[in-house]
Amino acid sequence: MLHLLRKQIIIGLTCCISTGTVLAQREQNRPDHDDWPYYFGMTLGYNSSYLHASKHPSFMASDSVSRVEPGASGGIALGLLATLRMNHRFELRANPQLILGGSRSFTYTLPKPALGEQPVVTKVLPSTIVSFPVHFKFNSDRIDNFRFYVLGGLRYDIDLASNSAARNAEDLIKLKKNDYGVEVGIGFNFYLPFVTVSPEIKFYNGMSNIHSRDAALKYSSVLDQLNSRMIMFSLHLED
Repeated sequence: MLHLLRKQIIIGLTCCISTGTVLAQREQNRPDHDDWPYYFGMTLGYNSSYLHASKHPSFMASDSVSRVEPGASGGIALGLLATLRMNHRFELRANPQLILGGSRSFTYTLPKPALGEQPVVTKVLPSTIVSFPVHFKFNSDRIDNFRFYVLGGLRYDIDLASNSAARNAEDLIKLKKNDYGVEVGIGFNFYLPFVTVSPEIKFYNGMSNIHSRDAALKYSSVLDQLNSRMIMFSLHLED
């Protein structure tokens, strides 16, 4: 899946470096900004997400499904940003977000489709996620109006569109409401006269099994664990 998203990653990093060439100037803007004990901002983002699946042992014995493939989809994110300065290099950051439209999907190949059923079926799992990431940032030295940083931390998600409590239906894949995992990324600070613009790319790896498996459901029974995966491109506007 990362191979399929390689083009997006390369384009994103190229845009960040190109923007840095334009915005980084000799005269420093807001030279005392890095001495502030804390500061705030807002986030606009785009993500590409999918579910990493492991097949249940019963899949090999199933005569209703012969193949399962996960699909990726994109969504947008809106969030707030709060950063606490710990020292010259390290900062602690909270970035709660609302992630919209990041649905996940699975494509099933059916060897013996029922009457009126297609041999290839795609099941879309909609999601509306409230996300609570907390990161530690490690900052490079500031060069004029440019700075590079890396970050890592934990993230807790609540899926408002979870269907784990839904009644049994043959076409359901039930997902649990809560998820958690680790997130790492890189970013760039561009200091403008009145705001800091920070493009960023992050990789999220869910550690929780969010599949609420039901052996009575055709599309759920052949799957075992489902773990969230997400690549997010963010643009932070900081005061």
